[in-house]
Parts: sequence; structure tokens; C-alpha cells
Amino acid sequence: LSILLSLLVPAHSTRSPDCGGILTPLGLSYFAEISKPHAETVLRQDLTAPAVPNLLVGSTKPSRTEIDSVKVTELSLSLIPDSGLRLSVDVDLGITPAPSTTKAMRLSIRADLHVEMNPEGNLELVTSACKPTVEEVQSTEERSIPCKSSSSELDKEINVDKICLEVSKLLLSPNEELISLTAQFPVTPSCQLQYLPLAAPVFSEQGITISLQTTFQVAGMAIPLPVSPVPFNMPELASSSPAHLTLAFSEHFYTGLFFALEMAGAFNMTILSPLTTATVAPKISQMGSLFPEDLPVVLQAVFRSSSRVVLEEGKAALKLFLTVHVGVGSPAFQSFLSVNVDMSAGLLLSVANTRMMISAPVIEDVELSLAASDVGPVPAALLEELFLPTIRAEVPAQINVVLSEGVVLPHISSFTYTDINVVIHKDYVLVPCNLRLQARTG
Repeated sequence: LSILLSLLVPAHSTRSPDCGGILTPLGLSYFAEISKPHAETVLRQDLTAPAVPNLLVGSTKPSRTEIDSVKVTELSLSLIPDSGLRLSVDVDLGITPAPSTTKAMRLSIRADLHVEMNPEGNLELVTSACKPTVEEVQSTEERSIPCKSSSSELDKEINVDKICLEVSKLLLSPNEELISLTAQFPVTPSCQLQYLPLAAPVFSEQGITISLQTTFQVAGMAIPLPVSPVPFNMPELASSSPAHLTLAFSEHFYTGLFFALEMAGAFNMTILSPLTTATVAPKISQMGSLFPEDLPVVLQAVFRSSSRVVLEEGKAALKLFLTVHVGVGSPAFQSFLSVNVDMSAGLLLSVANTRMMISAPVIEDVELSLAASDVGPVPAALLEELFLPTIRAEVPAQINVVLSEGVVLPHISSFTYTDINVVIHKDYVLVPCNLRLQARTG
């Protein structure tokens, strides 16, 4: 029934972002740094493999010339605003030479990369230009000095097609990582979350900005979320940001999360109260005739209107609009009273690894009003006396159980987040953090 009702809720009329991230120049430098050993491994396999003995095939030099050592001395990534990235790789090659050849050469690779969105909706790193060059170097006690006079001759000897065919593979599995960004993650056993990129990232001096739309499935069926009243744009960051990455989440992201959990039935609550029909009877006289035997009083809470998250500077609050049916649960639930409950709870937001932890530990305000009654009129003061302590304690406690596993944040599979801050602003939350490569297993 919840899913059918959800179809009545206005769906996104257009695709619009509700969260995203900005990879800063510092984060780009970190990615280049951890890619350096990987690039060296790839180049060593390609350049020293027996199946490719003629990477350097000089017309006048003996065919026995072979590369026997590969050392990446420099690997960097730099931003090209409004375009993409520049990959620069310098490699020292050790040669097992015939007597007439030099003992060392330097391979330099310069490639331009950009990111496209493929038909499947995944982001893909694509090479738009690539130029490898090779030159002889003379070794000194301090450093290797290029011999520029011979570079034009040696440029002809590099296997350009081999180097440039898959130059993006010198980075740490970028396309596999980008695909992992759109994986589905469970929020509860029946509710899954997925982050979908809306377009190719934007490259600027600030960094690489990607806008995402959060989608949810309940029992395998996509649910339409309420339309955001205000379009969300990634906020501008300070140019001196010390973080590798800054994630941003709109107020609507959190409201959509709670709406999806509500549609999944995760917040349908059954609450055992300390009351019995006998203890309520002295205060509500009709209870005695309605329930002649003493039975435990049970509360069942359902949403009468969708919950809402409100973000203000430095704080977050969850607004709940419930109807609590009060009754007895044996043999089947029989309600004798319904109470409307409007509740505001302060939210705590934190991040552990790649999960946002959300909890509602503080109840800031609760209002009770009579919605329906089979036992005559009940004053508001009596409703509060009988039911307010239980509602204040149990509703947030059961919500926190649902949220206890946290919500997986947008991330790529080989990385986790460290040095994390959570900064709440009006209408959005920023999460500046650093990246850390996780050790691979298997």
C-alpha cells in the first residue's frame, strides 16, 4: 500500500542534483601519487615483456637492444579548466645495449584526458591527445642529463601506438573506479540507494565537480521522490581548501532519504507502553466498560505526512508528523484512541569511513492533539500525562535503530575517507575529507 500511495507523490519532472563532490587539486595530486607505482608496473610489463622485444627498433641499431629496467621518476595530473586533465609521466629506461648504443634513455609521456558519460550512464575517462617522446641521457653522479641532439632520431623509435593506445591505464584503474560510483547500496534490507551522475564532470581551477542525483528502490521498485522546491547547485569552495575532496548534500537529499525509508515501512513502529487498561481506566472512565479485563496498552505510530529535514547554520533538525494509534494488541490490535504527534528532533551527523552516520538523540519539541477517540473526549493535558514520556523516549530510539548502520556516501571502491569534517550550513551540508587508498585483498 505504501508503494502504491507513493505513486501519487509528484515525481522529479526533470533530473536534478541533490548532492555531489569536488575533487580538489590536492586530491588530484594524491591520486597521481598513488598511481605512480601502478604506472611503473604497467610500463614494466609492457616495455620489458618478451612478447614485445622491439619497442625500440632502430633501423641502424642491433635488434638485440632490450629494455631491462623501468623507473617512473615523475607522474603528475594537472587541471585544464573547461576541458579535462593533463597527464605527465617521465620514465627512466635502463638498456641492455649492443656496444654502440647508450646505456640509458628517458621516455616522456604527455597526454590530455577528459571524462565522458557513456550510453549506460557511467562516467568514462577518455584520451583526447597523447605524445610520447624518448631521448638518450648521459648519467652523471648527480642526475641524468638529456642529450637533446639525438632526441629527434630516437622519437622515431618509440612504439607510439603501444604507449598511447591505453595511456589512461597508467592511472589506478580509473574507469573501473568510476563505474563503482554508481553501485547500489542497501540502506535497509528492502531499501537500496544509488547515486547517478547527471552529466560529465566540470573541470575548473577549483577542481573537478560532479553533480549526482540520489535514487531509491523499495523492494526492487524505483520510488518517485518529492520535487525539491529549490534547485541545488554545488557551493563554491575556498581556493585554499586543504581537503582532497569535499562532498556536498542538499537539504532535499536528507528529506528524500527519510521519505524512502518511510515508503519502505522502516519507520512503522509498535511501542509497548508501561500502561495497562486498568491503570488508564481511573483517568478515562469508559475504558472499564470497553475492556473489562486488564490488558497491556500498545502504541502504533505511522506517518500522517512525510517527515522533513531542516538545515540551519550549525544544526540539523528532523520534523516528524505522526499519528499514534493507542490500543490493545491481543488477540489483534484494537485501537481505542488516535493521537496526532508533531515532533522535532535534533540530528547529529558524522562520517565513518564512507558512511554518514545519522542519529536523532535530542527531542526538541513535541505537540500532541486528539485525532480520534472511542472513549470520549480526552484533554490534551491528559494525553501528555499518559503518552508523552513513552513517545519522547521510544520514537527517536526506534528511528535510531533504523539509521544505526549509516548511509553509504558517494565513493569509488578502492578509497575510503579520512580527516573528515561535517559542516552544516543553511540548506546544505559540506563534508571536506581526505582520500586514502585501501589495501587490496585477493
